[in-house]
Amino acid sequence: MIINLWTVWVQVFRISNSRKYSSNSITEVKAMASPKSISYLNQREAAEIDELLMGPLGFSVDQLMELAGLSVATSIAEVYKPGECNRVLAICGPGNNGGDGLVAARHLHHFGYKPFICYPKRTAKDLYSGLVTQLESLSIPFLSVEDLPEDLSTSFDIVLDAIFGFSFHGSPRPPFDDLIQRLIALGSPSQKHQKSPVVVSIDIPSGWDVEKGDLSGEGIKPDMLVSLTAPKLCAINFSGAHHFLGGRFVPPPITDKFRLDIPAYPGTSMCVRIGKPPRVDISALRENYISPEFSEDQAEADPFVQFQNWFDDAVASGLKEPNAMALSTTGKDGKPSSRMVLLKGFDKDGFVWYTNYESQKAHQISQNPNAALLFYWDALNRQVRVEGSVEKVSDEESENYFHSRPRGSQIGAIVSKQSTVIPGRQCLHQRQEELEAQFSDGSPIPKPNYWGGYRLKPELFEFWQGQPSRLHDRLRYIPEEVNGNIVWKIERLSP
Repeated sequence: MIINLWTVWVQVFRISNSRKYSSNSITEVKAMASPKSISYLNQREAAEIDELLMGPLGFSVDQLMELAGLSVATSIAEVYKPGECNRVLAICGPGNNGGDGLVAARHLHHFGYKPFICYPKRTAKDLYSGLVTQLESLSIPFLSVEDLPEDLSTSFDIVLDAIFGFSFHGSPRPPFDDLIQRLIALGSPSQKHQKSPVVVSIDIPSGWDVEKGDLSGEGIKPDMLVSLTAPKLCAINFSGAHHFLGGRFVPPPITDKFRLDIPAYPGTSMCVRIGKPPRVDISALRENYISPEFSEDQAEADPFVQFQNWFDDAVASGLKEPNAMALSTTGKDGKPSSRMVLLKGFDKDGFVWYTNYESQKAHQISQNPNAALLFYWDALNRQVRVEGSVEKVSDEESENYFHSRPRGSQIGAIVSKQSTVIPGRQCLHQRQEELEAQFSDGSPIPKPNYWGGYRLKPELFEFWQGQPSRLHDRLRYIPEEVNGNIVWKIERLSP
């Protein structure tokens, strides 16, 4: 293993030393590329990287194609949601760029889109035949060039340009010359007065010069460009709304040899935006919610049971921190304050969270022991409002929860004098280090007296389910006395 890795580095080093940079090399372009000095590759550099990846660095073409196609699909999903832009036409060429498009179409299908494939010059290699078989097994339609409408604007929401990659030379031949003209037409002024499909190009817009871009000025003008490995020089001239980098497979030998300066991928994402997203008209931002109806006969008689059901759905949907809730409080001055806190338990007695008893919210609760909670679960088009009175939980309950937390969180509770003014972050680190040293022997960390829990006892619930055309479902639960017993009355509110 060590010998193989050393061999790789030696080969990369030798190639690097023998390499002469052209006038369009990375080091000279970076100064003019962008304020963040993102690296751009010329055609020779891009080809050399592929040779290294599929040579001494051990990648196979199908591995790279799978990662590239996934990167393209996740970039599309980042901007164009399947509820709004569902129909995707992938126009695939005969080379690796076309293979990337086939893989992207497969992933888009699993993401909830409805892809169609136009693949007029199929490559006979097993890799490409296998991709076709995979798509056919998903019942994804393949359309011939003759099947396509002359005007693509009425039949599709997204057109994926996967025709030619950076290794293409010469002029496009039939039928790709005609297909490129149809993509060009989507960006023409005559199309801009009506809703037109967005064009997404993989790595470079088909027909562009890899290094000089759109030479004629009359080529494809994609709305999104998904660069792979690193942007090619032509991407400097990209003026569309969304530029993403994909292909999270570049190892250190490549980044070091080519001195690649590319943005870091966030978390587990397969794509990262290059540059700032376009400014939008905030007043035009809107979501047309598509959800099952939430009717009175579907609602549980007990709002705590209904909340448990919806909370379970939020957890099952994979939402990050489904227990996050906005807590709103008001002091004696009548001025409300809101902040996000985490729900740490709920039952018939109410909803529990923990905090510093000397914080702003604690001072307001001491002045006005009434508060409101708001849960918002975006992926489910749901929110829940809960209002009621607030009291502290027992010391025993706070003590038990405090010692169930990670030791770092216990120390953090002592370090933070929540809501007070501090001179800088360094004072937090200094106090943290002091306490870590003090309790380095593993001895129990005492809960500070100023830290503990609150419980909100509900006096009102409202369950909101988003619906089309803003005709949302809103069911409110309010307690009322019936024959000496408290029952919850369900009322429908106008959206």
